Amino acid sequence: MNKVKLTGAEIIWECLLREQVNVVFGYPGGAILPTYDALSKYSDRIHHVLTRHEQGATHMADGYARSSGKVGVALATSGPGAANMVTGLATAMMDSVPIVCITGQVPRPAIGSDAFQEMDISGAVIPVTKHSYLVMDIKDLAKTIKEAFVIARSGRPGPVLVDIPKDLQAEEFDFLYPEEPIMLPGDNPIKNDINTKSLEEAAKLITNAERPVILAGHGILLSGASKEVIELSEKGDIPLSWTLLGSGAVPASHDLNMGMMGMHGEFAANNAIQKADLLIACGMRFDDRVTGNTKTYSLNSKKIHTEIDPSEINKNVPVDIALVGDLKTVLRKLLPILDKQSNNKWIDNISEWRKESQSRDIINMDTQMLYGAQVISDIWKETSGDAIVVSDVGQHQMLEAQYYKHDEPNTLLTSGGLGTMGFSLPAAIGASFSNRDKDIWVIVGDGSIQMTITELATAVQENANIKIAIINNGYLGMVRQWQQLFYDSRYSETPISSPDYVKLSEAYGLKGFRVISRPEIPGVIKEAKSIRGPVLVEFVVEQHDMVYPMVPAGADLDEMINRPVHEQFKDSEM
Repeated sequence: MNKVKLTGAEIIWECLLREQVNVVFGYPGGAILPTYDALSKYSDRIHHVLTRHEQGATHMADGYARSSGKVGVALATSGPGAANMVTGLATAMMDSVPIVCITGQVPRPAIGSDAFQEMDISGAVIPVTKHSYLVMDIKDLAKTIKEAFVIARSGRPGPVLVDIPKDLQAEEFDFLYPEEPIMLPGDNPIKNDINTKSLEEAAKLITNAERPVILAGHGILLSGASKEVIELSEKGDIPLSWTLLGSGAVPASHDLNMGMMGMHGEFAANNAIQKADLLIACGMRFDDRVTGNTKTYSLNSKKIHTEIDPSEINKNVPVDIALVGDLKTVLRKLLPILDKQSNNKWIDNISEWRKESQSRDIINMDTQMLYGAQVISDIWKETSGDAIVVSDVGQHQMLEAQYYKHDEPNTLLTSGGLGTMGFSLPAAIGASFSNRDKDIWVIVGDGSIQMTITELATAVQENANIKIAIINNGYLGMVRQWQQLFYDSRYSETPISSPDYVKLSEAYGLKGFRVISRPEIPGVIKEAKSIRGPVLVEFVVEQHDMVYPMVPAGADLDEMINRPVHEQFKDSEM
């Protein structure tokens, strides 16, 4: 390949093309201006989405990456523009999402002088990225960008930031994209050379177990190992439960799927984990929202942990067998040495726990008020469970996990580890660029939507085919729930006012609806679905509803607070 003299700005776009990037999300400013000027030469091949805030840009890149399996890209200027990306980078870091953020920096001679909009962003983001760069020599630019993409997508994926001074963007250099493989200092790729003894020991534990449970995590989706996990479950007759980010890893409709585990997990799932004699953890990290009190977590079980990141082994919960490597590869080695099992008695026990939950489920009760659970259940029914759902953090997030039954991988996009309010709307816009013909629903609270509501303008400008369901209870609902349970109902700064969302929708140029009763839901959803482009629906729900079950922070996993049995079920209470 012949060398071509290009500016640093042009090299950036050429590198993005080489990495198969066709959409970027960003916001221009002085220090990144040369790159935006050069965009005019590439706008026929790379579509730029003008966001309304740099945090929105990173969340859009994140949503695009989660839904497409590709690396998402976001751009910003120096100083406050770059600083606004930090929350999005931390969100992607906690949830292992591959994004590359490219930021402009003040000219090299001005670095260290406290110049206008100067900030050491490459230093500031070290804790919330896999790696960050400050490029000081144009000859390193192309190689650095290629490295950034390699790091973002390799091993346990994550975010990378590349900071590029303004004068370097304007400098010319002979461009040649590096074709040779990137070898990084200290690079120690996972070789998946699991020793035979560990596999045999794991197989023996599975064969001898009487009360086994599979813990299905996000790593299943990252590895594309859903088929293998289902085979493990069926071959071993092993019920499974999933983490929030593991939703959709195994079809919710599968007979052996018990539902979500953890703080707001299913009654049956949490009980089964605590009573199990074997836990098989697949691509999950035993975080605090999953385990409850680690000192009493599943004390009588042996534990097998399959994980690509060795730093997660024995970090939170000690395990008996560690299988470090890509989950799909590990399971393909384990499955052939497993015998067919039957655990009928154990499955029957779990079925009884499931029946207990039915008498407490708000979905099975006749109610006068509209409840968030009913809204989400009806959205699930009206979309035939076939939508991509992007949720924010709060009560509505947990209700989505409980009542939207995901049968397909990568159809729930949500902020799990960091718990970022304001994530869902921009992330859904990002996801719309890789799923143009798919229903995309945003499940968001009245508190969360107001954090990034300006991105409605972006949704309209791009005609993003997203439907926004605001679960409006007039409170910061999850915080209020904690205040009610643990702070004697002192609702300190949790009541929150909202604008008129229908009028606001009209102001932004999209259709808006308001729903106050359950019979209205199907018709409004059908009408929303019939409109190509963004639509907002406000659901005015019961203000003081609670998300059940709930494991108080630090409590034993089976010490759940359950919804009281409704009057109509008390005669048949078990």
